[in-house]
Amino acid sequence: MASTAHLGVTCQVKENPGVSARPRMDAKQNRSLAVGHQYSSLGTQPILCGSIPGLVPKQLRFCRNYVEIMPSVAEGVKLGIQECQHQFRGRRWNCTTVNDNLAIFGPVLDKATRESAFVHAIASAGVAFAVTRSCAEGSATICGCDTRHKGPPGDGWKWGGCSEDVEFGSMVSREFADARENRPDARSAMNRHNNEAGRTSINDHMHLKCKCHGLSGSCEVKTCWWSQPDFRVIGDYLKDKYDSASEMVVEKHRESRGWVETLRPRYAYFKPPTERDLVYYESSPNFCEPNSDTGSFGTRDRICNLTSHGIDGCDLLCCGRGHNTRTERRKEKCHCIFHWCCYVSCQECVRIYDVHTCK
Repeated sequence: MASTAHLGVTCQVKENPGVSARPRMDAKQNRSLAVGHQYSSLGTQPILCGSIPGLVPKQLRFCRNYVEIMPSVAEGVKLGIQECQHQFRGRRWNCTTVNDNLAIFGPVLDKATRESAFVHAIASAGVAFAVTRSCAEGSATICGCDTRHKGPPGDGWKWGGCSEDVEFGSMVSREFADARENRPDARSAMNRHNNEAGRTSINDHMHLKCKCHGLSGSCEVKTCWWSQPDFRVIGDYLKDKYDSASEMVVEKHRESRGWVETLRPRYAYFKPPTERDLVYYESSPNFCEPNSDTGSFGTRDRICNLTSHGIDGCDLLCCGRGHNTRTERRKEKCHCIFHWCCYVSCQECVRIYDVHTCK
């Protein structure tokens, strides 16, 4: 069996429209992100690590040793899934989640595609981000602010506040998410690479955040600390990496421990991927039609943009099948007036919109 490809932690996420599938415990399912809806209590009640489905022994030990940060781990996976759904909202595959299934994306992640690469990167980044933020907020006793990477202050400011310890957050993500990727096969190598690319993206986007202190808003004293970016910045960055992901080929060679699979770039005349790039080695389905084997829900009844020539436009999103148009009447606030002091009054207007959906 090829390497597993799921983080193995559960959370509750908002579903995209899709067909629900029955849970199934087979070999293929072990490759998917195990974040089922039926176990959504990690952040709301005491955690029983043994009750979380799909954990491998190393993850189970981690959960028991660091139980107080497990809600942040779950929140990070949830954050990653929500960002995935935002980034792919206008594409044929829109990061649809499947209800009532441990493999929340269904069979989509069974193959080593660009989509799998992005999901692993954004989920691993989400875990690192959420744990780092939780530590800085004082939510756990085993971690806190970063005091190691301060260095000398700059001109006109001094260190203060709470610098976020992204190294600790990345360590948690690495220990937990990569626990499954310990097989000498190509899928484990791909998942480890993309997981690390997701975590590296946060470290690369750390920036100084400053606050002024003084009378009447003056900036007599300015204190600064290291801060993570908004997670949308990470999502945008990794989406660009998805678009430029490097296609690889699998090579097998024999070592003392047996046969080992590694990855190398398919095209020698392209720049080889760095640790910041996403990699894949299997082609994606076109996601135009429903297919239970690939996990595609198709694009029928999806809203499309009539004026766009991009992938969200009716021509491409609907895969050449054409589109339907209907009108919708929506009530909106209008003719708003500010009154001194201090309230705003608005009228209610009815506006008519054309809505275009794929046939």
